[in-house]
Amino acid sequence: MTWSSQPANPIDVEDVRERVNAALVGFMDGQSALLSKVSPQLDPVTDALRDFLLDGGKRLRPAFCYWGWRGAGGPAAGEGITRAAAALELLQASALVHDDLMDRSDTRRGLPSVHRRFEALHRERGWRGDREQYGSSAAVLLGDLLLIWCDELFLNSGLDPAAVLAAKPMFDLMRTEVMVGQYLDVLEPVAGDSTDQGALERAQTVLHYKSAKYTIERPLQVGALLAGASPRLVEVYGAFGLPLGEAFQLRDDLLGVFGDPAVTGKPAGDDLREGKRTLLVAHAMRGLSAAEARRLDERLGAPDLTPAEVAGLRELVARSGAPERVEQRIEELLRQALGALEAAPLADERAREALLALAEAATVRKY
Repeated sequence: MTWSSQPANPIDVEDVRERVNAALVGFMDGQSALLSKVSPQLDPVTDALRDFLLDGGKRLRPAFCYWGWRGAGGPAAGEGITRAAAALELLQASALVHDDLMDRSDTRRGLPSVHRRFEALHRERGWRGDREQYGSSAAVLLGDLLLIWCDELFLNSGLDPAAVLAAKPMFDLMRTEVMVGQYLDVLEPVAGDSTDQGALERAQTVLHYKSAKYTIERPLQVGALLAGASPRLVEVYGAFGLPLGEAFQLRDDLLGVFGDPAVTGKPAGDDLREGKRTLLVAHAMRGLSAAEARRLDERLGAPDLTPAEVAGLRELVARSGAPERVEQRIEELLRQALGALEAAPLADERAREALLALAEAATVRKY
């Protein structure tokens, strides 16, 4: 399946990225004007949210939403679907702000994470009180604000209100799933046992709900419902999107341990430093000796973890055979997803080829 006119980056097909970026700029212009009327003290909030939303980001979720719409017969032109798809980027931004705070991440896309940015503001202004508490409080509130705004942009996209109403339950389900998936991710390091038989299953559940569903499956289905898709197509999008979303997250897990900081925008081995109990880690536990598994379990996410120890933990994961098992699983999931896409009753073959290209871009990322 080829498409000779296809841009190198499939998200640029039909100018999806540019249109989503323009929708976000327009939305933020309106919100900035609103906040400036409340108080000039909100200028740092406006600046931080603009930078976080508009500086980088793959726009993967809006792209899947858009092509879900196109595959269901939605027209190519139209500001409404672009704004509805852009709302998913606000959801993603909200999740990342909160995720960085919970993981104590210093950076995001090569820039200071939101809570670190407001800690720095507190320090630069010489304000009173606990600098870290201020940064954490600001990140919680800004993440919540983004979550509110994602609903606002979706509901006021300009699409037929009946279509928005039809898609809203899936949109809400997606947001519920990502929140409970995040909670299960937070729960595992404190309550789970990485060496027991249930660790793989728990890691799989987190993978599905924290990432796989809301990255690809649900955006596709939301786009389809906005276009008035049949229940059959919504189901087929699930058969394509869920395994693809899982493969995407497994690739992300590999990058989180072995990725190049120049590519990921985060320090090497950051998932080990943050203590993420991913499927990769769960597989590693089973490929190591009892002593090595215990060392990985005990030092994963330790507050005093040194760069040398991070490198040592990376070596343990590499020697366990887990990366090879994860790579094999990615290939299996990609085949499963592409098989579902091939049989999908799409209204436009251009959508099929765009989704194929997006599938490859989501899973074949470099270290």
